[in-house]
Amino acid sequence: MCAEMLSIVTVQRQSKIPHLQSMLTCLDETALKFARVWIPDPEEVWKSAELLKDYKPGDKVLLLHLEEGKDLEYHLDPKTKELPHLRNPDILVGENDLTALSYLHEPAVLHNLRVRFIDSKLIYTYCGIVLVAINPYEQLPIYGEDIINAYSGQNMGDMDPHIFAVAEEAYKQMARDERNQSIIVSGESGAGKTVSAKYAMRYFATVSGSASEANVEEKVLASNPIMESIGNAKTTRNDNSSRFGKYIEIGFDKRYRIIGANMRTYLLEKSRVVFQAEEERNYHIFYQLCASAKLPEFKMLRLGNADNFNYTKQGGSPVIEGVDDAKEMAHTRQACTLLGISESHQMGIFRILAGILHLGNVGFTSRDADSCTIPPKHEPLCIFCELMGVDYEEMCHWLCHRKLATATETYIKPISKLQATNARDALAKHIYAKLFNWIVDNVNQALHSAVKQHSFIGVLDIYGFETFEINSFEQFCINYANEKLQQQFNMHVFKLEQEEYMKEQIPWTLIDFYDNQPCINLIESKLGILDLLDEECKMPKGTDDTWAQKLYNTHLNKCALFEKPRLSNKAFIIQHFADKVEYQCEGFLEKNKDTVFEEQIKVLKSSKFKMLPELFQDDEKAISPTSATSSGRTPLTRTPAKPTKGRPGQMAKEHKKTVGHQFRNSLHLLMETLNATTPHYVRCIKPNDFKFPFTFDEKRAVQQLRACGVLETIRISAAGFPSRWTYQEFFSRYRVLMKQKDVLSDRKQTCKNVLEKLILDKDKYQFGKTKIFFRAGQVAYLEKLRADKLRAACIRIQKTIRGWLLRKKYLRMRKAAITMQRYVRGYQARCYAKFLRRTKAATIIQKYWRMYVVRRRYKIRRAATIVLQSYLRGFLARNRYRKILREHKAVIIQKRVRGWLARTHYKRSMHAIIYLQCCFRRMMAKRELKKLKIEARSVERYKKLHIGMENKIMQLQRKVDEQNKDYKCLVEKLTNLEGIYNSETEKLRSDLERLQLSEEEAKVATGRVLSLQEEIAKLRKDLEQTRSEKKCIEEHADRYKQETEQLVSNLKEENTLLKQEKEALNHRIVQQAKEMTETMEKKLVEETKQLELDLNDERLRYQNLLNEFSRLEERYDDLKEEMTLMVHVPKPGHKRTDSTHSSNESEYIFSSEIAEMEDIPSRTEEPSEKKVPLDMSLFLKLQKRVTELEQEKQVMQDELDRKEEQVLRSKAKEEERPQIRGAELEYESLKRQELESENKKLKNELNELRKALSEKSAPEVTAPGAPAYRVLMEQLTSVSEELDVRKEEVLILRSQLVSQKEAIQPKDDKNTMTDSTILLEDVQKMKDKGEIAQAYIGLKETNRLLESQLQSQKRSHENEAEALRGEIQSLKEENNRQQQLLAQNLQLPPEARIEASLQHEITRLTNENLDLMEQLEKQDKTVRKLKKQLKVFAKKIGELEVGQMENISPGQIIDEPIRPVNIPRKEKDFQGMLEYKKEDEQKLVKNLILELKPRGVAVNLIPGLPAYILFMCVRHADYLNDDQKVRSLLTSTINSIKKVLKKRGDDFETVSFWLSNTCRFLHCLKQYSGEEGFMKHNTSRQNEHCLTNFDLAEYRQVLSDLAIQIYQQLVRVLENILQPMIVSGMLEHETIQGVSGVKPTGLRKRTSSIADEGTYTLDSILRQLNSFHSVMCQHGMDPELIKQVVKQMFYIIGAITLNNLLLRKDMCSWSKGMQIRYNVSQLEEWLRDKNLMNSGAKETLEPLIQAAQLLQVKKKTDDDAEAICSMCNALTTAQIVKVLNLYTPVNEFEERVSVSFIRTIQMRLRDRKDSPQLLMDAKHIFPVTFPFNPSSLALETIQIPASLGLGFISRV
Repeated sequence: MCAEMLSIVTVQRQSKIPHLQSMLTCLDETALKFARVWIPDPEEVWKSAELLKDYKPGDKVLLLHLEEGKDLEYHLDPKTKELPHLRNPDILVGENDLTALSYLHEPAVLHNLRVRFIDSKLIYTYCGIVLVAINPYEQLPIYGEDIINAYSGQNMGDMDPHIFAVAEEAYKQMARDERNQSIIVSGESGAGKTVSAKYAMRYFATVSGSASEANVEEKVLASNPIMESIGNAKTTRNDNSSRFGKYIEIGFDKRYRIIGANMRTYLLEKSRVVFQAEEERNYHIFYQLCASAKLPEFKMLRLGNADNFNYTKQGGSPVIEGVDDAKEMAHTRQACTLLGISESHQMGIFRILAGILHLGNVGFTSRDADSCTIPPKHEPLCIFCELMGVDYEEMCHWLCHRKLATATETYIKPISKLQATNARDALAKHIYAKLFNWIVDNVNQALHSAVKQHSFIGVLDIYGFETFEINSFEQFCINYANEKLQQQFNMHVFKLEQEEYMKEQIPWTLIDFYDNQPCINLIESKLGILDLLDEECKMPKGTDDTWAQKLYNTHLNKCALFEKPRLSNKAFIIQHFADKVEYQCEGFLEKNKDTVFEEQIKVLKSSKFKMLPELFQDDEKAISPTSATSSGRTPLTRTPAKPTKGRPGQMAKEHKKTVGHQFRNSLHLLMETLNATTPHYVRCIKPNDFKFPFTFDEKRAVQQLRACGVLETIRISAAGFPSRWTYQEFFSRYRVLMKQKDVLSDRKQTCKNVLEKLILDKDKYQFGKTKIFFRAGQVAYLEKLRADKLRAACIRIQKTIRGWLLRKKYLRMRKAAITMQRYVRGYQARCYAKFLRRTKAATIIQKYWRMYVVRRRYKIRRAATIVLQSYLRGFLARNRYRKILREHKAVIIQKRVRGWLARTHYKRSMHAIIYLQCCFRRMMAKRELKKLKIEARSVERYKKLHIGMENKIMQLQRKVDEQNKDYKCLVEKLTNLEGIYNSETEKLRSDLERLQLSEEEAKVATGRVLSLQEEIAKLRKDLEQTRSEKKCIEEHADRYKQETEQLVSNLKEENTLLKQEKEALNHRIVQQAKEMTETMEKKLVEETKQLELDLNDERLRYQNLLNEFSRLEERYDDLKEEMTLMVHVPKPGHKRTDSTHSSNESEYIFSSEIAEMEDIPSRTEEPSEKKVPLDMSLFLKLQKRVTELEQEKQVMQDELDRKEEQVLRSKAKEEERPQIRGAELEYESLKRQELESENKKLKNELNELRKALSEKSAPEVTAPGAPAYRVLMEQLTSVSEELDVRKEEVLILRSQLVSQKEAIQPKDDKNTMTDSTILLEDVQKMKDKGEIAQAYIGLKETNRLLESQLQSQKRSHENEAEALRGEIQSLKEENNRQQQLLAQNLQLPPEARIEASLQHEITRLTNENLDLMEQLEKQDKTVRKLKKQLKVFAKKIGELEVGQMENISPGQIIDEPIRPVNIPRKEKDFQGMLEYKKEDEQKLVKNLILELKPRGVAVNLIPGLPAYILFMCVRHADYLNDDQKVRSLLTSTINSIKKVLKKRGDDFETVSFWLSNTCRFLHCLKQYSGEEGFMKHNTSRQNEHCLTNFDLAEYRQVLSDLAIQIYQQLVRVLENILQPMIVSGMLEHETIQGVSGVKPTGLRKRTSSIADEGTYTLDSILRQLNSFHSVMCQHGMDPELIKQVVKQMFYIIGAITLNNLLLRKDMCSWSKGMQIRYNVSQLEEWLRDKNLMNSGAKETLEPLIQAAQLLQVKKKTDDDAEAICSMCNALTTAQIVKVLNLYTPVNEFEERVSVSFIRTIQMRLRDRKDSPQLLMDAKHIFPVTFPFNPSSLALETIQIPASLGLGFISRV
């Protein structure tokens, strides 16, 4: 048998080698130059290289070029001659599914995982049916509730790989196939198994919810912190390593909601309780207890630091970085409380755990080699006994002794210190294992449900394959379990692979795969390792050595999977599926026996602490094979929900079962459970041993990939046909390889024909029913052909374009050459002509030059002659002149001497006179200077004081004028002096003459002359002195004048500066006022915006609370129905529901005795004893919750009202002015005057009517020619005339007000003082009379009237323009249609052309007839309206006649004929009310609401008819002043609408219909409420119809809340209808065919992007939007409400599309960006067609538009990064980075985004403050508002159709 096993295993192991050419496509087919391959590398495992030379068969060396730039000679293995693995094309790298790779082998898998993990930050990857999860060692934002909602309901292949996708697939298969599911999570310690299992359970809890209000899903999640605290510990590989395996079954009911859970545990590592390796810790719960030791309730435990206890200090690492054990303890206690573990039981658990810690500190003292003792009153033991409630002496005795029982006697034997220590540790482990089982039992009890379980999903979180330096019994059991799981995995993968081939009906052969059954047989078969171990444990003197020898003798050299180490006789080696493992035999027997002294257990059972004996109750019972052993030291525990019972006779036998035997039985049960379910696999990979985030160690990753079965899946896939394409996808992708003649209508046949031409070897592919199957490497070959074809096409395009460019360049060069030649030749010709001209010019120059030289020589000679002549003649003339000049000079000398003598005498006399004048003037000037100095000082003082500056300047000006006058006087004086001087000079001259006469005498008297000369000298001196004094005086006068002018200029400058400062101050004041106004306006705008935002937030909160209230209300109704069904003896009638509600919101729900409870039998007062208490508690709980929600709702409503009042108050403050009261008085007076004038007119009209009626008899009054008829017609025509008169009066009043305003305006500064006083008197008079306020108010009213007229004119003009535009558009369309028809007709033959023209003419005439019919209907309506008006006037006339007939005699009455026309006219004069009887209310509600079909009403009747009918009924009840009737009708209406929506809430037409009618009913209540704010747009007739007796404001609020609920339900219906279409239509469907190609996918096929039957396209979305819009318009929904619905729809479309884009790597490409932008443009075009661009819907698509632009823009340089950051302002940083990480080229010509570019983007966006959330909230609903929209429809004109069945109501 062993020989057969050896041969089988050898074949199987050979088939597993990943390099075999049978498994992969190698270089034999494509061994070309530049082919890229993988070669082994000791450091990087695999290294990429490129062939530098073609490979030829027989070559032993390959010449390769490595990526780092080195050349390498790669030697092939001479034995196997295996060639290196080929690399996949770059387009396939980074795929979501590893099976999508064309070349399937280990390096390709490793490289794909590395690229996804390092470059794209993606931790999940599919490998066929396996999800590979790599631990990032970093918190990622991919597990939020938004991600859960995004994956919910999606196909597994449609979204990027995720643990949520696996969970959704399991949940969906459970519901679809009605088969239980399992999720198997495995991996090394630290790979993330526990976290993955936790997220899977969280997904189920979130998606499914619970079937009751007990929050089972929260309890399931709450079990995680408890199990982690008691079962997880820190190891060298993981800070939170699970030291046990667990299988959690999450139970579901028939509606697939969570009802409970059950947990099984496996292989608890009990040895960790007493021993921890270096840098490791004990279980978390011990450190949590020590960290919380200071709490008051933990004082009794006497705990301290963890370093004080032997069981917690061995690892030397009591603290985990980033973990607070005290907080974790609080979480653990909170989870225990949630699971129903009471405080007393929690304290009991903590007492036992503290006792274990103190037990570890118990020390022993050796007495001799075979005995030991414990010191007396040993404190640790005392604390242990006190906590455990046991006797100290008894426990001390049995810790140092043991009992030996024989057949006849019993002995008590002391034990050694080592044995006692081992017994103490065994006891501690046993207690912990029992406590662990007890906690698991209690958790299962808390998670157990009384409801029958319909199905379950199991989550298996189990340890992966382990191998250490020293491997013991625990590793042996772990690897044994992994062998079993791997076998089950291989069988499942093989089964799925073969089923796929059979389903597609393709020929196949059995795939050879590795079967590890021989290894399992080696462990568990008869005489296997476990069997021999159990046999050795039964031996009295069995040891590990003897057991090892038995193993060698039995299996060595007989089984190929069993080996013996060379240097050890106490170890053995097993060849597992993952690797060889060497196990040390030491300790196997002891751990398998799991021995605990029975006497110690008995001491614990006798404890006074009640909880402790409970832990050991199962020791007294016969336990099942899956339960724990009696000793409790088993490394495997399973806690069933209901333990089985065994016979008493089997007790001893069951107690003797070993740990290995129990583990084997438990493993068999687990495998049976897994085989009965559909498994789903999650393989967790640990990327590095140092816990570095996003660091990938290739060696460690390859080890785990080999061990977890991922490569086995790849091998099985590669052995068959790993690549699979549907025919449509193949055609779409490889259409470029086909010729036009190859394309047939049958896609399948087309693909077959093409493949036969492309791939000659038919074994490389197979044709299935729906798919084409390719062997490994063929897709890469096809991709190469496609790329080559595209490259050839590109080359051809480039060639053509380059040829065209070169031809263009040649033609340009040729043209340029010709032009240059032309210009060169012209230049040469011009040069020659220039040469000829220059030659001729040189000849002429020579001629003229020679002539010039001769002429110049002649002129020189002539000039010399003339010069000689001139010099001679000059000499003669000068001689003559000198003679004459000498004579003349003599005469002049004589004259000068005589004159000097006369002047000397004159100067002497003049000097004396001037000196006298100067002395006098100096004295006067000094006096004047003193005055000026005094005035200058006063000016300086005034200038300093700055008081009365202008007056001072005027005074100074006057002083300057006076000084100017003085100056003029001085000038006059100077002129007089000059005159005197002149007279004196004359006198001196006369004296001089006399002196001349006496000259002769002077000659005689010489002495007298001398004296005269002295006098002359003295006079000269006096004259000079006088001159100098005069000069000084003049200089002083000039200086004074300059100073005065300077002073004046300074004063003027200062005045100018002061004016400038004044102007600047005024400007500054104005500017500050303006800035303050602007600031206040901005602040007011900001505050208004903030108030609006707060109002929207409050409105959103209020509407969310309203939504929650409606949900609780529905839940309350469901519970009420369930309670009625639970009643044993139902009685007829109904019972009023108890309610504590007093608000109006709840009144209409709970106070009605008719609407809700009429059709349901009520419950009895004494329900069933078993079920009613639970239901009643739930009922009371819900009732209390509803009360709280209503109170909260009331508070929110009050706050909302307060906010709205604040907004209104702020707006009112802006508009109010101090003269508001005056405005109201003025308005009232004007109104009173108008009413008086109208009263007078009416009196006059009445008199005219009486006169006209009294003139003729009654029958002729209504005749067309009668005077009364004419009077009526005149009154009808006078209405328009009166309107014109009113307009003229308004204009006159306006002009008067304007003139008054002008009169009030202040006059200019130029006006005189008298005018200003008159104006002030007039103003004072106007103030006294109050005319100013009236004028101001009238002006305001006029302005408002003008504004309203302008607005109305603007609206009318806009409406006219819109109508004209519509007509133009219709004409354009008609023109285009005519042109199309004309073009089509021209293509037709003559006979068909005539027929088509006739058909077109018939269509045109039909349309014209329809238009004419519409016009006729409008005219009929107008005629009916005029007839009604005439009837009204005729009625008035009839009433007047009746009043006059009273005065006529009876005989006259008898003789006069009776007018039959008065009777129907009186009946048809309706008041817009409907009357019904009290008992017909239910019939009214039933026919009008409950049984009404919206489609018939929407098509045949006016919109909102039910709302009008209900309001008219309310009006009649109000008219009767019947409050009970009003209350009953409104309550029944609201409850009936709720019933209809609850019954047909999924029908869009129903919800839209009742939303429209509810809003119309609400508007009617507002319009006819009598409040002025709602009556602005009413007609006088409508104002007469207002409610008179009741204020229904509270019911308006109730109706508003109901409308909000209906709107939210409408949004949910829209979302449910649109959601299946959005992803397919917006993302997957190729609206622009041929732009994006389909990339190869793996095992999990995505939804096809080709528009097959049943798939949604963009047209489907647009059709649905058109349907929604037309239905809402038919129902008469308010336009503003339609805009809000459209905005919400577009938000849903944008959010779902963007969320799917962010979770789908295959959608992030350039071509998909183009598709999205085109689709968005189509949506915008739809908005334009529907005139909804101003609805805000386009803005909701902005994130999607920016994401599409991000896919299309260039992503290389820093400028590109800057452009992206500025462009994507609507996307968050996380979304931008996610899109860039997911960007995937579809073709080889596109480039991936580099990691450095993404980091640049992150650096630029690090300061942006936005939400870290990745996905948009697709469930977000914008707060809805219902703007008041009054109806112009008159209530009295409404007709009730007979189809409604409302014949029992009558019009009033």
